Amino acid sequence: MHDLAAGVTHFQRDVFPAKAQLFARLATTHRPETLFIGCSDARVVPELITHSEPGELFVIRTAGNLVPAYTLIADGVGASIEYAVGVLRVARIVVCGHSGCGAMTALAERHDLSATPTIAQWLRHADTAVAQAADDAVAALVRANVLAQLANLATHPSVAHAVAAGIATVEGWVFDIGTGAITVIDDAGADSVLAA
Repeated sequence: MHDLAAGVTHFQRDVFPAKAQLFARLATTHRPETLFIGCSDARVVPELITHSEPGELFVIRTAGNLVPAYTLIADGVGASIEYAVGVLRVARIVVCGHSGCGAMTALAERHDLSATPTIAQWLRHADTAVAQAADDAVAALVRANVLAQLANLATHPSVAHAVAAGIATVEGWVFDIGTGAITVIDDAGADSVLAA
């Protein structure tokens, strides 16, 4: 198991000094360029796969990279989206699914979630994806889920306004853990591989 204390020591001794000017600027400035909504899966590290520096990404991570549709009931995901888009004025919004997603696997394989009712209720935010997936394969559901979450994201007033005003763009990604490839999915469902 990774020793967290040793990791902190390494950060303070070796990493922080090399980036001291960056952190000094970040201490008083918070202007991320991108809102990255990804899965909580420990294998998907947004800053690593995008090679981003501290301060460049505003990250929301949820099980299954799910984005509940907008409601007036306050929740952490909705509040974070509103803050990133309406206050920080990010210019780009990415919803990123990934290969081998445990949440999508549970849905595709129809796992019994009765012992985990909170998870079962949370995964209801993927009902549209389940209904629209071309087949029961996990990969098909991961892709359909990214499209469904883009549709949910569009229901948030801050996002709808920013996109309509040309302030922000929205895109869907699927990250393949085994190869490192990222496929971009547009609103029409067309795929393209993100160039390196």
